[in-house]
Amino acid sequence: MERPTYTTRELAPGRWNDFDRLFRRYGGVQAGCWCMFYHRVGPTGPLGDPARPAANRRDHRRLLERGHAHGILVYRDERPVGWCQFGPREDLPRLEHGRKYRALAGTLVAPTRWRITCFFVDRPERRRGVARLALRAALEAIRAHGGGIVEAYPVTRRGAVADWFGTYGMFARERFRAVAPFGRSHVLVRRTLSASPGRGPRPRATGPSRRAGSREAPARRPRPRRAGPGPSRRRASRTAPPDRSSS
Repeated sequence: MERPTYTTRELAPGRWNDFDRLFRRYGGVQAGCWCMFYHRVGPTGPLGDPARPAANRRDHRRLLERGHAHGILVYRDERPVGWCQFGPREDLPRLEHGRKYRALAGTLVAPTRWRITCFFVDRPERRRGVARLALRAALEAIRAHGGGIVEAYPVTRRGAVADWFGTYGMFARERFRAVAPFGRSHVLVRRTLSASPGRGPRPRATGPSRRAGSREAPARRPRPRRAGPGPSRRRASRTAPPDRSSS
């Protein structure tokens, strides 16, 4: 059987219809999230609110048009089949307002510049490396936007509820370093990316300035640091991309 060919493209206003097409097939994904959960500082209403999916879709499109929504779309024969959300820290503020992140205040020596928060793969395309391809494309896009510290929160065991963060093995293969446990089923990982040649820090119209690093993390196998009860040391699957998106 011939292997499928996938391509990636960074989300832009002109590609909104492709994002919409993928997410609409699944009702906006994860209770109508439309990948807005981490864009918000906190809840905006009950999950069961029937107006929530439409509001999330509308707000994501507005953020995209204003330059505050970022991601990678994966295509198979021009059909969108995969997604990875990334963005500057200030565009995805929800995590740092949570108690798990605040508890790490003394562990993180410098603020992150970028976050990778969500993966979603069309059901027929799962277990084919689509999420890993999206991650690699996201890292290249971050380089093109100036690089800096990149942070993610992958799962460390099978069956974790928030598997939309991706697997630890997937990030370890891309030379991310484990910094600290992030709850019982996740680990906070980081990597510092240099900017693409000839590209400086990405200009922004609003928001505080951010420091961008230029050295990459060493290519050694990262291991979570012991800090009391933490994630399992068993490696998450390195072959299966995550099957869900953000809520």
